[in-house]
Amino acid sequence: MSRAEIVESADAAVAGIEDGSTVLVGGFGLAGMPFDLIDALIRQGAKDLTIVSNNAGNGDVGLAALLAAGRVRKVLCSFPRQADSWVFDGLYREGKIELEVVPQGNLAERMRAAGAGIGAFYCPTAVGTPLAEGKEEREIDGRKYLLEYPIRGDYALIGAHLADAMGNLVYRKTARNFGPVMATAATTTIVQVDEVVEPGTLDPEAVVTPSIYVDRVVQVAARHYTVQGAR
Repeated sequence: MSRAEIVESADAAVAGIEDGSTVLVGGFGLAGMPFDLIDALIRQGAKDLTIVSNNAGNGDVGLAALLAAGRVRKVLCSFPRQADSWVFDGLYREGKIELEVVPQGNLAERMRAAGAGIGAFYCPTAVGTPLAEGKEEREIDGRKYLLEYPIRGDYALIGAHLADAMGNLVYRKTARNFGPVMATAATTTIVQVDEVVEPGTLDPEAVVTPSIYVDRVVQVAARHYTVQGAR
């Protein structure tokens, strides 16, 4: 059975992430965002990154802090602009960052496809919109579909609630969001958790991500982040 490496610190967890990597970052807003791993990645110094996440950062913390540090070349996300996305807004308006908008369901399914070994799939979302530009269109049973390709990551940074010493993961409520599909879609999956427990402690029926998809786990102290009002 596959066994993840339990590392001592977030810095050790992100060691070796190379410049130019595609990094899948879990989180739905602040829920499930792997803040400690992102902070460690900022300290680590990898640059020219392509980030795949649901949105483009909140306030000045987490993903927004990585963008502000100038480490990101491109963002693929479903929701780039909101009241507290001032870091991304500023960079995009100045032409300092690239953006690919992917509808939320497509974003999840494209990563799921990568993990499942699916070469491509047809989806009706975005037909007849600017997001369809350059994509193959096909009519099936009288309905138009677009051909979508998998999104694969060199690394995934995700947050979970619990891990056992093997690397099996349990998530907490909405913090589950994109973590499970990202874990399957990345070459190397790195996870921060609130607690690492002994094998056999977790209810097998509650395990969402099995250890075969997990490479490194670090236990971090629980921290609560808030975002101030829009500037």
